[in-house]
Amino acid sequence: MSNTTAGSYSISELAQEFGITTRTIRFYEDKGLLTPQRRGQTRVYSPEDRVRLKLILRGKRLGFSLDESREIIDMYDPAHGNVEQLNRLLERIDAKRQQLRQQQRDIEKVLAQLDDATARTEAALKEQTT
Repeated sequence: MSNTTAGSYSISELAQEFGITTRTIRFYEDKGLLTPQRRGQTRVYSPEDRVRLKLILRGKRLGFSLDESREIIDMYDPAHGNVEQLNRLLERIDAKRQQLRQQQRDIEKVLAQLDDATARTEAALKEQTT
């Protein structure tokens, strides 16, 4: 049973919902990404905190840094349709995609070099044993 009021969440409830540790949530809090209310020693998270946590975790899965996630999340402005936020998100996604494609090309080059080194090493070994 929850000690929080309706429409709010405890740290353990959020940790369980998102499959993370309470330590992770406290880390995000220490970084200023989450700002729960306090009732004595108890942290009480709002629905907005829950959404921020969800977006932080989504950004992490997409490979965004915490600063990149913070920048995008902090741009939330429903009064103006979030156009700037959505455009920035698209820019970040495109940049991440380009970065990953470059990493993929780099990995393919290294794999080709490893294949070449393997072939040369096996050929040298074969010469030694014949």
